[in-house]
Amino acid sequence: MKLSITTLPGDGVGPEVTAEAVRVLRAVAEIYGHEFTFDEQPVGGEAIRRHGTPLPTSTLDACLAGDAVLLGAVGSPDFDGLPPGERPEAGLLTLRRALGGYANLRPVVCHDALAGCTPLRAERVAGADILVVRELLGGLYFGEPRGFTTGGDGRASAAHNTMRYTVAEVERVARVAFDAALSRRRRVTSVDKANVLETSRLWRETVSRVALDYPSVALEHLYVDACAMHLISDPRRFDVLLTENLFGDILSDEAAVLAGSLALLASASVGGEVDLYEPVHGSAPDIAGRGVANPLGAISSAALLLRHAARLEREAQDIEAAVETVLRAGYRTPDIARGSGGLGAVGTSEMGQRVIEALAEVADMRHAYHAV
Repeated sequence: MKLSITTLPGDGVGPEVTAEAVRVLRAVAEIYGHEFTFDEQPVGGEAIRRHGTPLPTSTLDACLAGDAVLLGAVGSPDFDGLPPGERPEAGLLTLRRALGGYANLRPVVCHDALAGCTPLRAERVAGADILVVRELLGGLYFGEPRGFTTGGDGRASAAHNTMRYTVAEVERVARVAFDAALSRRRRVTSVDKANVLETSRLWRETVSRVALDYPSVALEHLYVDACAMHLISDPRRFDVLLTENLFGDILSDEAAVLAGSLALLASASVGGEVDLYEPVHGSAPDIAGRGVANPLGAISSAALLLRHAARLEREAQDIEAAVETVLRAGYRTPDIARGSGGLGAVGTSEMGQRVIEALAEVADMRHAYHAV
């Protein structure tokens, strides 16, 4: 397998965690005999410093020319004084729209080794395994019109955003959720606010119609506020969680409590011309450069990249097994060290190295099994 990957380390801890994900991908290529090439490009605050814009044309061209994009994180307080359209985060929104990925996949798993790391009772979260499927290109984040109304003194007196969805937008992301459920536990929970919002009523009607094409998948509808409660009180009831853009952004971050840290979560934005893979966490500028960031979200994003962009399911599973092995062995970065029964905190680079070593062991065991 030959694979061209555009890497966008970005800001804050982004370069640190991306470096570990790339190390793991290089190890995969060596162990399994693949050829992966990497083209690093600036994005976000780093791109503003170098090119004056959060998404240079050269960066976007490189992304569109590759087979997949691996992103670290964007955002820096250095640019908080810029207009919203010129900040690092604007580059990410533009990139998502340009790549065309309309479905964001966010797996949330409570590892047995980290059940004590969450503020919830271990017996409540143990075994939780949820896939959040979030619509990514519609809703309030992209709807028009949007903007400010200014008074006579030139200051904003009001602001407005538009939540808008078409049937086609809802249908295509719903099919991603139902297709995913077929290979999981065959349950889809669709989240909306249909008792208040017209867009949610359209959402519910469309999802219900799509469900008719998947008779083996059970569908339930849940209001977003009820879903937020059940995520904490009974997370194991969920299999695939289907949401619009804003609700998915909030609920998937809430679901990080089940895993023990936002830094553990990976994501894949699929369905467009080129898929985008990134950890769910932000740039965390307060810990940038200290070598303590958790790279497991970025490494797990690399596993998703292999699964969806390259169809290398075996290699993706082996990375995930390696992460599980490292956690069971007790290795922890500072964000998951407290209350999880580990060996104490290790740094970003050491955690990446432990995953690489575990990956080699997993691959050896797989080879030995098939040899027998």
